[in-house]
Amino acid sequence: MLFPKKVKHRKWQTGRKNPNKRGADTRGVTLAFGSYGLKAQTGARVTSNQIEAARRVISRQMGKVGKVWIRIFPDRPYTAKAAEVGMGKGKGDPQGFVFEVKPGRILFEVDGVSETIAREALRKANMKLPIKTKIVSREIA
Repeated sequence: MLFPKKVKHRKWQTGRKNPNKRGADTRGVTLAFGSYGLKAQTGARVTSNQIEAARRVISRQMGKVGKVWIRIFPDRPYTAKAAEVGMGKGKGDPQGFVFEVKPGRILFEVDGVSETIAREALRKANMKLPIKTKIVSREIA
């Protein structure tokens, strides 16, 4: 699983709930490394477990050929309270890390495989993520 080596603050403030009202992303919206990519169409918080599951499915589908780039990194801690703990009594303990995806962000990129294999790998990776995505390809000029 991905997580930061060191964090400045153990617990972050929660922030707004609806990820789709935060507007589209402006960074990381074009293909930079690979020929095919997985682009977010909705927003959500993607956990490190979900990123790892998607990475595994892409790697398994592509075999030993090809290369995968993960364009997101979970650096935001999230907390949860233990079961049967009453209201109040402070904030819960850190449980893991998430990345806040906004619409337009490229999540994964692949290269070095045929278009059919790349599209199938990215389609399967989409199933592991809590957001709607589309598969984009590099424009050939």
